[in-house]
Amino acid sequence: MDDEHLPPGDYEHLPLGHQDRLPPARFAYDRHTWKEIAHLLANLPASLLGFTYVMTVLVTGASLTITVIGFPLLAAGLMGARLLGKLERGRARALLGVRVDEPSPLPLRSSGGLFAKLWMALKDPVGWRTVLYDFMRLPWGILTFTITLTSLFVLWPVLPFIARGLANADRAMVRGLLSPSDELERRIAELESDRGVVVDTAAADLRRIERDLHDGAQARLVNLAMGLGLAKEKLLEGQADDTVALMVEEAHGEVKLALQELRDLARGIHPAVLTDRGLDAALSSVASRCTVPVKVTADLDARPAAAIEGIAYFTVSELLQNISKHSGARSASVDVWRSEERLLIQVWDDGRGGARLDGGTGMRGLADRLGAVDGLFVVDSPPGGPTTVTAELPWRNRSE
Repeated sequence: MDDEHLPPGDYEHLPLGHQDRLPPARFAYDRHTWKEIAHLLANLPASLLGFTYVMTVLVTGASLTITVIGFPLLAAGLMGARLLGKLERGRARALLGVRVDEPSPLPLRSSGGLFAKLWMALKDPVGWRTVLYDFMRLPWGILTFTITLTSLFVLWPVLPFIARGLANADRAMVRGLLSPSDELERRIAELESDRGVVVDTAAADLRRIERDLHDGAQARLVNLAMGLGLAKEKLLEGQADDTVALMVEEAHGEVKLALQELRDLARGIHPAVLTDRGLDAALSSVASRCTVPVKVTADLDARPAAAIEGIAYFTVSELLQNISKHSGARSASVDVWRSEERLLIQVWDDGRGGARLDGGTGMRGLADRLGAVDGLFVVDSPPGGPTTVTAELPWRNRSE
């Protein structure tokens, strides 16, 4: 139905993309006119509240930025301004029929230090636009309240037209200052959150590598050096007996174990088979080490970018480790295929089920890692099984 043919007063039911148009014609004094009059009369107390908040909290915070508490107070004030903006959007929705999307929340629960979250709140465009809205509304609120109240007793015949004109100006202010600027703002907030996830994941991987080196290969090499040192002393003393031969044999065993641990560590960083032969061969290799029989099917006509390939490999690797340790499954499967510009992965097992993102098996970490590259991670695991985990990654050509 076209906007011009809507019944009078049905403006609030227009699709969001059409609400930038003026409301359709209607009778002078209907319920929508009275809603507009109520909105205009409520402008004064609402603008007084907003202006007082801005001047008290934000100006105080800005004046104290030379102290330790200034910036946190200013950040808290901007977050409070977001709440005032939400109230104003609700008032405009109820009385003016203006429906605008709620802005994306600040990703303050994501990874990142205190200062990073403080900086994110301080540069919040939604908070600052709400501050501007509240700051400029006081004179407008006084003006609309005075005109509307006077017109109720003096200009009754033309009050509906006055109310509509003033209400249209209010609608424009709400759309211009209290609605999300565009999808770019939403994506910026998501990317800010994803960057923290990537940084924390990289830091955790570095700590794991350091721990594995310290507790594994490094400790074995230290023992090897000590054993060879003792063997050398006995040889210098002319004691070339069975004890020295036993020391050399033990040192040889330590060397082989250290080499195996270094190979495993290198495979955990980036397996050579993935670089040389691609995802199909690498997944078959990791599946062969699973304690549960795994069928691997990869239907790929090309190789994705190295970063996407690596994320896909380590996602499947960790899921197969979970199957080995926690599922009690008798069989499992891994399917990988490309669908347009997405790489899809599905890992299935016939185990006991009950897997959850917050279940302590690393699922949440996998979901965060995929989310950081605009991917998806879905777990379907009812109690009793089976479990199906679906991962989706953006397809990026290897030349990119």
